[in-house]
Amino acid sequence: MSVNEMDPKVIFSPRRVLETAQDGAPADGDGNVEKVIELNELARQVAEQFADDSVPRYLVIGLVRVAEFLGLMAAALVIYAAYVWPGPISTSAYMGAAALGAFLAVSFIQVMDGYDITTMRTFIGQCSKAVTGFVFALLLLVLIGFLGKVTDDFSRVWFATWFVAGIGYLAIFRAALTIYVHRLSADGRLERRAVIVGGGEPAADLIRQLENQHANDIRICGIFDDRSGKRSPPVVAGYPKLGTVSELVEFTRRARINILIVTLPLSAEKRVLQLLKKLWVLPLDIRLSAHANKLRFRPRSYSYEGSVPFLDLFDKPIADWDAVMKRIFDIVVSATAIIVLSPLMLATAIAIRLESKGPVIFRQKRFGFNNEVIDVLKFRSMYHEHADPQARKVVTRNDPRVTRVGRFIRAASIDELPQLFNVLAGHLSLVGPRPHAVNAHTSNQLWDEVVEGYFARHKVKPGVTGWAQVNGWRGEVDNEDKIRQRVNHDLYYIENWSLLFDLYIVLITPFRLLDTENAY
Repeated sequence: MSVNEMDPKVIFSPRRVLETAQDGAPADGDGNVEKVIELNELARQVAEQFADDSVPRYLVIGLVRVAEFLGLMAAALVIYAAYVWPGPISTSAYMGAAALGAFLAVSFIQVMDGYDITTMRTFIGQCSKAVTGFVFALLLLVLIGFLGKVTDDFSRVWFATWFVAGIGYLAIFRAALTIYVHRLSADGRLERRAVIVGGGEPAADLIRQLENQHANDIRICGIFDDRSGKRSPPVVAGYPKLGTVSELVEFTRRARINILIVTLPLSAEKRVLQLLKKLWVLPLDIRLSAHANKLRFRPRSYSYEGSVPFLDLFDKPIADWDAVMKRIFDIVVSATAIIVLSPLMLATAIAIRLESKGPVIFRQKRFGFNNEVIDVLKFRSMYHEHADPQARKVVTRNDPRVTRVGRFIRAASIDELPQLFNVLAGHLSLVGPRPHAVNAHTSNQLWDEVVEGYFARHKVKPGVTGWAQVNGWRGEVDNEDKIRQRVNHDLYYIENWSLLFDLYIVLITPFRLLDTENAY
């Protein structure tokens, strides 16, 4: 959004930081110590405008591939059922030919950039590539049949009709796709939202270069810089400076930002490192603008937006189709676990109610993805009047607040089972860094003060189980080394994630729960 689109009467208000302290720190209504960074009014308005997720390009592209594969294959099978069946050769032969032809068509269209979002914006361009890819696929299919000496076994009418029907399907589908992509573009839902760190002329030069790129889909949402004055004016190339780097961290947690671009030169090494130390905890793609740097690397070292070069510093973990596959895994496994474990959960709920009054389910505020605060569900393990949703006091061995049923379900981690419903709702993942209470602390220090880079563990969704837990780092955290070990294991998981890694952790978790030494 350019500054001309904003209300000119909006005034920047100074930020207020309430730091955690032992001598009378500000507290909320529940007595919790708060750490608040308030955005100025302009930054808050912009963050609200971009609070909704954009439509991921990879999802649109993936669905188009699937739709064309299934559509072309279905057309072949419908024609077979209407004209050929029953025929001299088996149905499986026609199904195989239809599947191979559809697969080859999608492959050729991919090679011709027919699945590029830019291509999808124009009907003629994308339709010609799709049809050409389909024609090449059928020609190759004929060649395969000729070399295999099976062409005489297939109906020529079936093949010719499929040729015509396939072209018609692709033309109609791509016409509808053009309208859909234009609608998404008009709503700003296909854009990649970016913020720039560093103002002045380097930022202005970058903005001008990006705006000159054909079909550029990067939407610049604003600029953040700790500097002021001539080095970093309040408006750069029509875009407002929304605040400082500290405020940027809060801004990206409210707005759905995809890319963070640092415009500082490589020569400012110390300043770049200081920025990255603050920003690497964010679940974003972080790029260093290289358009003005005199130091040049090999071409493969760069990524490009049009002709504008960038150095890739950090990539968002578990992104694109990895995130889709992880979500499918979460839904399937958690739904199955709820069904299988429902008798155990019902028995646990009855036992809790029989021993002590109060609700069966205990809700606690914990940090979720990107530091968002979520309600995590657990079976209540304490006496209701001693419940501690703010985690002011950690649970210790033989803690009198814990009921007899509570001691058993905590030791066996049965109290965590309701979090499977958090997984279905999308607040948690089945595997990931365990969500910690917002007021979790050790030796009167909040854990983000104990471990540098603590919030980097929130670059992915927290999990019901995790790499730290299966390696013995569960239960009471009574010294700083334990929380450091947890964070180290969490970061290892994030950096080395794979679906097989998740499966391994899920399978090994029940065996690790047999070790109850630190669980009480």
